[in-house]
Formats: sequence, C-alpha cells, structure tokens
Amino acid sequence: MLAAFGRHAERKCQAMAGNDVRWWAITLDCNAPHKLAAFWSAVFGSALIDVGPDRPNWLRLQPLGTTGPFMNFQPVEEHKTSKTRLHLDVLVTDLDAEVRRIVDLGGIDTGIREELARGRIAVMHDPEGNEFCLLAPSAR
Repeated sequence: MLAAFGRHAERKCQAMAGNDVRWWAITLDCNAPHKLAAFWSAVFGSALIDVGPDRPNWLRLQPLGTTGPFMNFQPVEEHKTSKTRLHLDVLVTDLDAEVRRIVDLGGIDTGIREELARGRIAVMHDPEGNEFCLLAPSAR
C-alpha cells in the first residue's frame, strides 16, 4: 500500500518505525467546553476529567477501560463558521435508535443519510455544530 504513495513516503514511514509515535488525543475548540464535554460524555458513556491547572477550563473525555485516545475540549472565543474539516465516525448497532438518542442529548440530526454496501451512515451535529457520522451495519 505504501508504494501507492511513492518511495519517499515509504522511506519516511520506515524511518519513523523505530519512533514511539501514537495517536493520543483529538482536541475540539468550543465556546462552552462543559456543555460540549457533557454531551460527548453522554454519547460515549465515558468519564470527564479536568486537564489540569496549566489548561484552565479544559476538559478531557476519558474512554472507559483505556488510557486513550482522549477527546479534549478547549475553550475558544471564536464561533465555528464553516464545515468541520475533521470529524468523528461513531459505530452504532441501531442507527435509528442512536439518532433519536443523540437528538435527545442535544445533538442535531441533519437528515443526511447514506446507504453503502458496508453499512448505513447518518450525518449529525453536536450542540456546537461540529459534524460527526453515525455508522451502522447495513439493513439488508
């Protein structure tokens, strides 16, 4: 697969193979970190922790039974103004039930659905308008 990206990418990946490089966290800029963190905590059923005194008003979502990757919630003054360039894909077993649950938690159903051979997708927004997708097995 690396060959598809060219020899330069292949050499770079080989050079990094000895490094301890891991995905550690995703950080969401938000206007109301406590509200947004509470929403995502309810979505995943995970605990929230304060990041620490060096990051006032930051919160972190701690996945259950693991040490990461985390979701950080960073307070910012500016509001979201366009489509999110990076979004979460959340696996669920019952798409329709999960859409209803997300809406009950304060999320927004965009009404956008996609049916693929590998499964069904519903595009959602969190309470601050950040896009994310729910992915469920195909109904077929």
